[in-house]
Amino acid sequence: MKKKTKAIKKYRMRVKDKTAKTVNLLGIDATKRTFRDTLFRSIYSGKNDRSKRWLLSLYNALSDKNYTDISALEITTIDDVIYVTMKNDLSFLINSEMHLFEQQSTVNPNMPLRGLIYFSQLYQKEVAKRNLDIFGRARIKIPSPKFVVFYNGKQEQDDIVKYRLSDLFEVKDESGEFEWTATVININKNHNESLQKKCESLYHYCVFVDRVKANLDKRMEPEDAINEAVDFAIKGNFLEGYFKEQRMNIVGNLLTEFNQEDYDRNRRAEGFEDGVEYGKELGRSEGERQAAISNAKNMLRDDVPSEQVAKWTSLTLEQVLALKEELD
Repeated sequence: MKKKTKAIKKYRMRVKDKTAKTVNLLGIDATKRTFRDTLFRSIYSGKNDRSKRWLLSLYNALSDKNYTDISALEITTIDDVIYVTMKNDLSFLINSEMHLFEQQSTVNPNMPLRGLIYFSQLYQKEVAKRNLDIFGRARIKIPSPKFVVFYNGKQEQDDIVKYRLSDLFEVKDESGEFEWTATVININKNHNESLQKKCESLYHYCVFVDRVKANLDKRMEPEDAINEAVDFAIKGNFLEGYFKEQRMNIVGNLLTEFNQEDYDRNRRAEGFEDGVEYGKELGRSEGERQAAISNAKNMLRDDVPSEQVAKWTSLTLEQVLALKEELD
């Protein structure tokens, strides 16, 4: 028992030691899953007129509209998403819609719950900004939500996948009374090509990402893979020279993400190795314990004093006495 307890303590101390360390990768704390802005968010941040034009074109492509006035855009970012509303002089929002755009490189069926949390924050701000009385007798009007996730990960996905909040309910509920939907659009190569054709900025983004993936598939180092793709984008004048202007930021940000992924992957591998070693230690301890019990029983049958049995088998006296009682 002592060896088993010792093995457990040793394993816990090793895990605690690993999680306590902070590894800095290009200016970030790698123990946190907080990356810098992704390229997608950088492109569609709306921080300048050019970015707003790209964002408006993405909105038009998704909604089959043809708006051209970027001043109609109202943009707010929340965590990893882009919040977009359209407004004009006649109504607060065009079509009274509130859009949330997010880019994901992993399949995440929990997106509806995340969307619900995002929109609850947005609606709270909307109510406060418009001074709406949610406790009054008059029915207030709020913009309808549109939650779109752009997916470009490695796992195969259909062109369009709809994740629903009700799929997450522990108790199945088909009433439809409580629902929230995340529409996932696959923007990998050979997926939703018509959408990319309608939005040049999205097309350029997708071609660049595909180029990086292709380079990595050729066993190129991440830095070489990214730089080659950036050179390709510059040569093709992707995003109106954006790749040339932001080359250092793009390469640095993408390398940061690759380093973070390597860090997480290494930590998972180390955790697995620790678990295997811990299992072996427990296996050895359990085997030794069973052997000690067997030897103790034999000695007790031969009337060896309990104190002597405890000394020779490394069992506690209480354990030996319990075994003796069991044999009696």
